[in-house]
Amino acid sequence: MTNLADVLVPQNEEGTRATVLRWCKALGDRVAKDEPLVELETDKVTVEIPAPADGTLIEILKLANAEVIPDEVIARLSLDGELSTPQVAAAPASAAAQAPRRVSASRVVTMRLSPSVRRLLKQHSIAATDIEGTGRDGRITAQDVTRRAADTAGAAKKLLPAEGRAQAPVSPASSTRVPHTAIRRRVAEHMARSLIESPHVTTLFEADLTRVLAHRSRQAADYRSRGARLTLTAYFISACMRALRNHREVNATFHADALELHADVNIGVGTALGNKGLIVPVIHRAQGLNLFGMAQRLGQLVEAARAGKLSPEDVRGGTFTISNHGVGGSLLAAPIVINQPQVAILGIGKVQRRVCAVEVDGVESISVRSLCYLTLTIDHRALDAFQANGFLNEVVTTLEQWPADEA
Repeated sequence: MTNLADVLVPQNEEGTRATVLRWCKALGDRVAKDEPLVELETDKVTVEIPAPADGTLIEILKLANAEVIPDEVIARLSLDGELSTPQVAAAPASAAAQAPRRVSASRVVTMRLSPSVRRLLKQHSIAATDIEGTGRDGRITAQDVTRRAADTAGAAKKLLPAEGRAQAPVSPASSTRVPHTAIRRRVAEHMARSLIESPHVTTLFEADLTRVLAHRSRQAADYRSRGARLTLTAYFISACMRALRNHREVNATFHADALELHADVNIGVGTALGNKGLIVPVIHRAQGLNLFGMAQRLGQLVEAARAGKLSPEDVRGGTFTISNHGVGGSLLAAPIVINQPQVAILGIGKVQRRVCAVEVDGVESISVRSLCYLTLTIDHRALDAFQANGFLNEVVTTLEQWPADEA
């Protein structure tokens, strides 16, 4: 009997689903233990799944774009070198090539249809019973509906006589549907759940970054020579870290029966991935880092995020999140959706030179300063305005009184 080894989807901390991104090996290929076999895309990172042993890839159970869950078998290896007939999961057949499998009415009643699938079925006037789902447990996916609609339109066009096609009115240019990436789908689900679960309240402060910018101009070259890019975000992370140590209720997780106060300050930084979505790499145990260490770690994480090289550990365990939307020119964004199960998120607006009144040695004067808006959006189940304002006031004070001689 052939000795087989199952290729399993690995466990992850959140137990979230993943999508097969691509297979690194083809059926019949020899693979070595720990050699990359398949890439999975979760809502946060791309993960390579290595071969569990030396062998031959003889069966692929999940094709590209298929959803998978932890511990699911997605392929099998032959360990003794026997080249039994390779098998691959069948791709859904075109509706134009074969008649659709009818689904019983009783199954339609019990099948779970997502809102997007129901909307597409109504839009294209297609009955769910005319589609064989290719999703997990036979669920109908949005791709199933659009594929069915395209096949039906193509078949109808072929049935028209030539003169009928020539006389048909020219239709306007059709829109383009771009399938969501796994990251975009999970972000959408996560944000919607956050708004439903927690009441969002936002408080707004203004910060004078004159001293921070002066410090940065003095230190940037030295930091760069030591391998770190000194960005303004590093200062905000450092200021938040100090405030979170004194306002532990902001560095917390809300539970139905208690507020869990975390010992470590693990600060996530929202990082845009262009049209792919948003990811939040985490600076773990930020309380142990000085400004240089903060800048260095931030640079490493942002570079890894944009190169698709983050590990699952890099995006786990955050206790507080920063969204620096000002890098794109935004002055103010509110509310910024809380990264559940955290209880607060800081928003940073664009730094602008603005005229303001200042007091120096008891004398008021008009001056031009580098200012930006800071918002703190809180989960009102866990925090009130008193805690939110106290935290944000300390962040602003730290920034405005940044020591000139800090290395």
